[in-house]
This record gives sequence, structure tokens and C-alpha cells, in this order.
Amino acid sequence: MEPKVTLQVKDLKTHFKTRKGIVKAVDGVSFDLHQGEIFGVVGESGCGKSVTAQTILGLVGKNKHELISGEVLFEGENLLTKTDEEMRQIRGKDLSVVFQDPMTSLNPLFTVGTQIAEVPRFHDNATKQEGWSKAVDMLGKVNIPSPSERASDYPFQFSGGMRQRGVIAMSLICNPRVLIADEPTTALDVTIQAQILDLLRKLRDEYQASIIIITHDLGVVAELCDTVAVMYAGSIVEKTNVKNLFKNPRHPYTKGLLASLPRPKDRTRLKTIDGQPPDLHEDHEGCLFAMRCSEVESFCETQKPLLKSIDQEQKHQVACFKEEEVPDAERISPGK
Repeated sequence: MEPKVTLQVKDLKTHFKTRKGIVKAVDGVSFDLHQGEIFGVVGESGCGKSVTAQTILGLVGKNKHELISGEVLFEGENLLTKTDEEMRQIRGKDLSVVFQDPMTSLNPLFTVGTQIAEVPRFHDNATKQEGWSKAVDMLGKVNIPSPSERASDYPFQFSGGMRQRGVIAMSLICNPRVLIADEPTTALDVTIQAQILDLLRKLRDEYQASIIIITHDLGVVAELCDTVAVMYAGSIVEKTNVKNLFKNPRHPYTKGLLASLPRPKDRTRLKTIDGQPPDLHEDHEGCLFAMRCSEVESFCETQKPLLKSIDQEQKHQVACFKEEEVPDAERISPGK
């Protein structure tokens, strides 16, 4: 029996008004997040990964130049329609986040324990003593040595890995149902990265929380994720389980990403994807990857492929005309 869906994102669009025009940072993203699932969102910088997370959390969309549409359903309610006050009650309790840079996530003027204790005091009406006790207990669970003493330290007294664990402790102290980790291992050395990934996996198993991992590191995806969505220029171009993605990539962009990975004992020059991502200020009629695609055909430049299922068993979805069983005669020829 498939686990129940915790979070549903339906046709999410996040556009920004700028002097140059409308930037379609996120353009029609849809996915389901199941209970206890670790869902990876991977892609190069600027593809819309972090903006997707910020929109889900209600951190984007309240200003006039931010245009939001679609649905983000949590417990049957659309988070995009919530007020700022309603989202403040949800963030940190039901939905929580680990940001990329732990140094900017922690206030340098307050001790780590005080900042962690503030979360249950705000959401669960815990007393000052109860909040502190929960903070110390949570620091121990994320493998901070001597948590009762280290809780009284300031962020600058923690190493980078300890700061990140402190932020994870803060995000999990109220047992959220969904945790969004935005580049949680960036700027950490490989040993600490492995510890953070192992910690997230253990916490998922203990709390049965659903986790969205946002990263550009395919090694993190392979190590941690159950399901993966590959994003390019604001849209998901491929989505499947992690084993199938590495074994059987179907979108040309995904193939390019995997081909660019270094391999042991392979001294040949690393392969790259030629060209640059499209300018998201401009309107594009066809596939956004067409200008960089080695398998491009004429109709790719005039029609935009939709994300469609190509394998129900593997839950494999791809947005590419090469994977559609459409006779050539039925395709609209360029210029029509």
C-alpha cells in the first residue's frame, strides 16, 4: 500500500515583474510528496529549485511584483491562500526548513540553545525552562557533544557542521510533517556532508517526516533520495525513483548531467552541456532545452513538451517529444 500524500504541488508558477519583463522562475511545477519519502529536486543554479521551496513556505508571493498561481495542498488546504499570520503558525511546526547557510540562519547575538528553545515556546506555548530542556535534548539527538554545555554557546563558537546540525535541531524540534532542506551540505567538507546526510536519514526514520532535498549535487541525490525531480529553466523535465534515474535517464538534459560526473580511473576530459540556459525574461514557444540539446528536431523549437508518464511501474515521467509515442504525421510542423 502506497504511503499517503503529505504535500501536493499542482501547476505551481512563480513569476517576477522586472524592468526587463516577466521572469518565469517557476513555470508549472507539479509533484506529490508522500509520508516518509525523501524527495530530491536537482538542477543547475538558477533553475528554480529554491524559489519553488520558498513559494511552498509562503516566503514568496506577498509583494506586488511576485505573481503566484497554482496550488500547494497541505492537509487539504491551499497554502498559497494563507495569510502571513497563518503561515507563521504553520512554518516551524508543520512545515520546516533548513537553509543553505547556517551562519545566516542563526542570530549571532543569541546562544544556540535560546534560538532553538524559541520554536516550542512560540508554537507549543512551552515555558522558558521547557523550551530550554527540549533544545538541549534535540541538540543531543543531532549528535552535538555535551549538549547541555554547548547549548549556551553562540553560533561563532560552533564549527560549520555543528551550526548546520543546530539548524536541523531547530527545524525538527516541533516534529514537522514536512522538512525542506535547501542545499544542506553546501560549503561543508565531505566527512561532515556524510554525517549530515546520515542524520537526515535517521531523523526521517524516527519521525516519519517527509523531506524535500534541494541540491545540485547528484552524489547527495544518489545517497539520500527515494524520488528525484530534475528541473531545468523553471520546469520539471524528468521525475522517477532514484535508482531508475541513474540507470535509465531519458531526458537529454538528465543524460547530460549524468555524463558530466567524474568517474574513478577515467582520465578523459569531463563532458559538458554546450550553451547556456535560456533567458527567462523572454517568451519561448518550444522546448527550453532545444538550443542545447544534441537530439533536437525542428518541431522541438516550436512546441513545448509536457511532463508525461512513460513507465507506470517506475513512475517515470519525462517532458520530451522523443519519449512520446506520437506519429510524425500528427506533429505540428514548424510555422503552423
